[in-house]
Amino acid sequence: MAWILEDRLKPYQPVRSEPYLTAQIKDHVAGKYFPRYPNKRAALLPLFHVVMHEYGYIPTQAIDEAADFLGLTRSEVQDAVTFYEEFRLEPTGAYVVNVCRSIACELCGHKDVLAKIRDVFGIEPGETTDDHKITVFEVECLGACEQAPCALINEDLHGTINPGDFCATLKALPAKAAGGH
Repeated sequence: MAWILEDRLKPYQPVRSEPYLTAQIKDHVAGKYFPRYPNKRAALLPLFHVVMHEYGYIPTQAIDEAADFLGLTRSEVQDAVTFYEEFRLEPTGAYVVNVCRSIACELCGHKDVLAKIRDVFGIEPGETTDDHKITVFEVECLGACEQAPCALINEDLHGTINPGDFCATLKALPAKAAGGH
């Protein structure tokens, strides 16, 4: 296995006046996760999942707010958020398409799926369409090897994908609020 080095921390985003970690989010995390773990640090990943669900990505400002909330340094929080591929640091399209690249999907044509997405929508993995409707990523195993090649559209699994049919499904998706959630 080789490490793929990638600078995932983007330029600092503008600070907004209201916090991303609202009182409601903090109360939810404190009530649901703090009792489960021996210390606040252990609630960092669940907190990020809540933020991702709420905003569709983790804003830079939320990294600073998470550090303050959990009593951690910014670098500790930043290390965690940039380590895990599932945490998005930039806004995504309304629909996040995660195409599996595991060995089963690779053998069954995941690259054909990505090529068709590139041909139809003009985007590569990690990119978003100009209309902010679709963002596509290549991800590790989705746990549906018997349905290879497979992909998620937001949280809905699509298996045994025919590239043309899958792109037709993506084209037919209704417009909705951006954020991939």
